[in-house]
Amino acid sequence: MSLSSHLQELKKKHQSLSSVVEEMQRSPGVDDLRVAELKKQKLRIKEEIARLTDRPQ
Repeated sequence: MSLSSHLQELKKKHQSLSSVVEEMQRSPGVDDLRVAELKKQKLRIKEEIARLTDRPQ
Protein backbone atom coordinates (compact mmCIF):
# COMPACT_ATOMS: atom_id res chain seq x y z
CA MET A 1 0.00 0.00 0.00
CA SER A 2 1.43 3.37 -0.97
CA LEU A 3 1.75 6.18 1.52
CA SER A 4 -0.91 8.29 -0.19
CA SER A 5 -3.46 5.45 -0.22
CA HIS A 6 -2.67 4.69 3.42
CA LEU A 7 -3.25 8.35 4.30
CA GLN A 8 -6.53 8.32 2.36
CA GLU A 9 -7.70 5.28 4.34
CA LEU A 10 -6.74 6.91 7.64
CA LYS A 11 -8.61 10.08 6.67
CA LYS A 12 -11.70 8.04 5.74
CA LYS A 13 -11.59 6.23 9.09
CA HIS A 14 -11.19 9.53 10.93
CA GLN A 15 -14.18 11.05 9.12
CA SER A 16 -16.26 7.95 9.72
CA LEU A 17 -15.48 8.02 13.44
CA SER A 18 -16.36 11.73 13.54
CA SER A 19 -19.76 10.96 12.06
CA VAL A 20 -20.40 8.12 14.49
CA VAL A 21 -19.39 10.24 17.49
CA GLU A 22 -21.62 13.13 16.37
CA GLU A 23 -24.57 10.79 15.84
CA MET A 24 -24.07 9.11 19.22
CA GLN A 25 -23.87 12.45 21.02
CA ARG A 26 -27.22 13.49 19.52
CA SER A 27 -28.89 10.31 20.73
CA PRO A 28 -30.59 10.07 24.10
CA GLY A 29 -28.96 7.71 26.55
CA VAL A 30 -25.55 8.03 24.97
CA ASP A 31 -22.86 5.63 26.19
CA ASP A 32 -20.22 8.10 27.40
CA LEU A 33 -17.60 5.38 27.74
CA ARG A 34 -18.08 4.31 24.11
CA VAL A 35 -17.94 7.92 22.91
CA ALA A 36 -14.70 8.47 24.83
CA GLU A 37 -13.24 5.31 23.32
CA LEU A 38 -14.16 6.44 19.80
CA LYS A 39 -12.67 9.87 20.44
CA LYS A 40 -9.41 8.24 21.52
CA GLN A 41 -9.39 6.21 18.30
CA LYS A 42 -9.95 9.42 16.34
CA LEU A 43 -7.05 11.08 18.13
CA ARG A 44 -4.72 8.15 17.45
CA ILE A 45 -5.62 8.27 13.76
CA LYS A 46 -5.15 12.04 13.65
CA GLU A 47 -1.72 11.68 15.27
CA GLU A 48 -0.77 8.97 12.76
CA ILE A 49 -1.85 11.19 9.86
CA ALA A 50 0.22 14.05 11.28
CA ARG A 51 3.22 11.79 11.79
CA LEU A 52 3.06 10.50 8.23
CA THR A 53 2.54 13.91 6.61
CA ASP A 54 5.21 15.68 8.66
CA ARG A 55 8.00 13.27 7.92
CA PRO A 56 10.79 14.42 5.59
CA GLN A 57 10.60 13.23 2.02
